[in-house]
Amino acid sequence: MATQTITIDGYKLFPNPRNVHRVVFEHQLFVPYPYALIDLPSFDLTGKYSLFAACRLEDMKMGQMVTFELPADQERFERRFVPD
Repeated sequence: MATQTITIDGYKLFPNPRNVHRVVFEHQLFVPYPYALIDLPSFDLTGKYSLFAACRLEDMKMGQMVTFELPADQERFERRFVPD
């Protein structure tokens, strides 16, 4: 089965099959840890969110893109995220 890719400004995204919402939301955060395990439900976020494997096109850096419906969820994630 072919993997769907999404290209947005500066990034190529590869959807996580566990995403409940397969949408790139307005509030986005690139995390430069491609192998970090990110369990988004454990962050107790209020709104919708999605996770993608990501390639930053500027320098071809691999990582993950977390997108959020609400800016408060992005702030909560940034405060609580600790890479493995």
